Amino acid sequence: MARVCSVTGKKPKFGNNVSHANNKTRRRWQPNLQVCSFPSEILGTKVALRLTANGIRTVEHNGGLDAWLLGTRDSRLSDDALKIKKRLTKVQARKKAA
Repeated sequence: MARVCSVTGKKPKFGNNVSHANNKTRRRWQPNLQVCSFPSEILGTKVALRLTANGIRTVEHNGGLDAWLLGTRDSRLSDDALKIKKRLTKVQARKKAA
């Protein structure tokens, strides 16, 4: 599983630890990933995503998972988010037809 946020696209950053003696060793800074479950009103279930803390705030700010997914362009979404968005649109179409 890649250490990438599904919302913001944040990835690990790379750099050096520099000691007082100016010795340099490689290191990486990991994003603050959390597994967070969001309730989906359209699907009627909870959907778990692996997001950074900033990504969680973004989804909450935009009115929840359903509103955020439906209001975001497909090119900006990760593969996991695209799969959930397709499920949402299918269920919405079924509810409108019924």
